[in-house]
Amino acid sequence: MFRSIESPKSRVRVIVDGREIEADVAASVAAALLGAGMTAVRRSVVGGEPRAPYCLMGICFECLVTIDGVQNRQACMVPVRDGMVISSQRGARTMEVGGQ
Repeated sequence: MFRSIESPKSRVRVIVDGREIEADVAASVAAALLGAGMTAVRRSVVGGEPRAPYCLMGICFECLVTIDGVQNRQACMVPVRDGMVISSQRGARTMEVGGQ
């Protein structure tokens, strides 16, 4: 579905839901996920419907994922980096106890 117009100069490896993918070092997390064929990156809080990156500029909040254990990161606003661990979110964010 999505592919880069230019050949990437350098690639990084990230883990997405337990699966290793390669991405252009200059890509956002959202671009890397779309380039890997992922069309849904989370499930909505209400109804559990699949959601995907939409605006790709930080406005719509449809691309929320967990990155390296931190929930609700906007995938379109975070640059991809080697070794990053990304997880799809399902439903509401879990509450942190004691400010952790």
